[in-house]
Amino acid sequence: MKHLKKLEDDVSTWPNISVHPHRFGGREFRFGSAEVGHIHAGGIVDIPFPRSVHDVLLAEGLAEEHRWVPNSGWITFRVRSRSEEDLRHAIWLMRLSYLRYVLKAATDPRKLFEQESEQLNLSPQFKSLLEPFVPRTANHVSTESLPA
Repeated sequence: MKHLKKLEDDVSTWPNISVHPHRFGGREFRFGSAEVGHIHAGGIVDIPFPRSVHDVLLAEGLAEEHRWVPNSGWITFRVRSRSEEDLRHAIWLMRLSYLRYVLKAATDPRKLFEQESEQLNLSPQFKSLLEPFVPRTANHVSTESLPA
């Protein structure tokens, strides 16, 4: 499925992302040792989120409950083979997950949060849910050249 390859190619270019075989098949994306999400053949994208973000994604119809661990923070999104819109949405979901981790390592997390919020077109509700992941102090990893 060419869209999954595009998804993998895009996510793998993000700073500090590594790509690994997933234990149940497919490809897994990690920020350090934390899993940002993974993709399976057939267009299945699974992504872990804090329960608060998970609940809003489901309530707004932006994702589905994960089929194997429905009472967790995991969501599932299905990318249809010919849908550019699905591909863009899967990238948006992955980026939302990635943002939680990259903020912890950013030299200017507040600035990064504002930039990413604008690029992801985050609603005030999503911004407030992600606000707790913005550290109060600067860290050591440069994020000035993060891809859009």
